[in-house]
Amino acid sequence: MSQILSIARPDSVRSVRLDTARGTFAAFTAAPPDGVPRGTALLVPGFNGSKEDFLPLLPGLAEAGYRVVAIDQRGQYETGPASEAPSYAPEDLASDVIALAAVLGGPVRLVGHSYGGLVSRLAVLNSPSPAITWASLTLLNFGPAAVSEPTRGRLELLLDALRTTPVPQLWPFLRPEDGGVPEEVLTFLSDRWSRNAPEALRLAAERMLTEPDRSAALRACGVPASVVFGTPEETWPEREAAAMARELGARYTEIMGGGHSPNVYEPAAVIEALTGFWDSLT
Repeated sequence: MSQILSIARPDSVRSVRLDTARGTFAAFTAAPPDGVPRGTALLVPGFNGSKEDFLPLLPGLAEAGYRVVAIDQRGQYETGPASEAPSYAPEDLASDVIALAAVLGGPVRLVGHSYGGLVSRLAVLNSPSPAITWASLTLLNFGPAAVSEPTRGRLELLLDALRTTPVPQLWPFLRPEDGGVPEEVLTFLSDRWSRNAPEALRLAAERMLTEPDRSAALRACGVPASVVFGTPEETWPEREAAAMARELGARYTEIMGGGHSPNVYEPAAVIEALTGFWDSLT
């Protein structure tokens, strides 16, 4: 699960809704102080995540000169179903990301965190013209294939529970044990969890248990890639993420102390890794 320490929204970050050919998506956006962006970045959250996961990054990325947009995926928090008769299959979520890029205007710098990395990789692979749509792809705490054994066990337990238990009733089993989490954050996390579409959770969990390694196909797309990986990490082994970066010919940055959510625990290091990579391409 994504982790959050604060839900305070900086004054420079605006809450918006983005209309696309595939529906309407809740988002946060921030722009450079001078109003002249060096490029646009689209940030995609992971399993049970939301745009709030990226709040620690948005002001710094905007101050570095980039227009940044963080979304709730279809089935998450304030986006909800996004459109009539929604499908939550990863391929459909990838199509949503492609549609968002079309609205934002390309080429877009794409960043996917955890399961959002899986969706973002599919968006690049499934784009009719990847090199035109995407300026780059950054995989943040995402590995090349299925999750590690410890995470596998937890996802299998969740899948069993989803068959018989409504999503809101599962929150007591997922509530963070750390007594230092502010009460307003716990309230937010409970609300966010309760608003997840059950089918979106199920399909995401199933795919993370079975996802193949698509590194060769991704490299063949020709989209510049980087891998940013917080440690210690259990969802994917660090050695697998580093090997994926080598297979992709991608810049690899390990962020010690960042854990599964370096965007929350070490945001300055993530901002440096992202902007350093983006600047190297321009």
